[in-house]
Amino acid sequence: MTTLADFTLPLLDGTSQSLAAYTGKAMLLVNTASKCGHTPQYEGLEALWQAYKDRGLVVLGFPCNQFGGQEPGTAAEIAEFCTLNFGVSFPLFARLDVNGPAQSPLYAWLKAAHPGDIEWNFAKFLVGRDGQVAARFAPDILPAALEPAIEALL
Repeated sequence: MTTLADFTLPLLDGTSQSLAAYTGKAMLLVNTASKCGHTPQYEGLEALWQAYKDRGLVVLGFPCNQFGGQEPGTAAEIAEFCTLNFGVSFPLFARLDVNGPAQSPLYAWLKAAHPGDIEWNFAKFLVGRDGQVAARFAPDILPAALEPAIEALL
C-alpha cells in the first residue's frame, strides 16, 4: 500500500526531500499561491505549524500556478514572498500541478483517497501518523478551523 513516505519531491531551493522524513508525524499538505484571495491563509498555516510542530504536525506547502495564474513567480520569488509577508518557516516545495495530465503523482495519490479535482488554491489534505489521508478540506476552510481534526490525529 502506498503511503506519503513513498514520495520524494523538490523543495523550492531545488534539493530533493523525501516525505519519508516525516514518517510518524501528522501532515497538512496545502496547494498554495501568492496572488490569491486565500493567500492570507499563509498566516494561519504558519500559526498551525508553530502551535503543533513540537507535538508532531508538519505543514507542507506546494505552490501551484493552475488557478488563474496566481503563482507565476520563480522559486526564489515565491520563497521571498512567503518569508517577508507571512514569516513562513514550514517547508515549501517546488511548484507543481495538482490536476490534469501533468499532475504530481503525490496529488494523484491524495485525490485517490478523497476523490475529485482540486477546486482552487489552498485545498488542504490532512494525513495521519500512519501516512494515510485522514481528511480533505476545501480552499475556503481557514487553517484555524482544522485544529479539532489536527488534535484528533496527535
